[in-house]
Amino acid sequence: MTFLEFLLLMFIAGVCGSIGQAIAGYSRGGCLVSIVLGFIGALLGSWMSAQLGWPELFNVEIGGNNFPIIWSIIGAVVFVMVVGLLTRRR
Repeated sequence: MTFLEFLLLMFIAGVCGSIGQAIAGYSRGGCLVSIVLGFIGALLGSWMSAQLGWPELFNVEIGGNNFPIIWSIIGAVVFVMVVGLLTRRR
């Protein structure tokens, strides 16, 4: 994987993470948090799709690696909602 492919992967993960935060309605952090959420969402979403037996809907191949766009967003929404429930202020 080249440096340009790595930056593109970071950008796509950041966009997926920020979309997940926007859908969940809970926004904490900035660009780095969105990138981390995109990767966590990709892992969680891919695991959920494998457990449910559902197909990968929209994959982007970057540097020989597949990145699941739709499942990354869904996984980020689930993760942000769980974190939001656990860290809610009173």
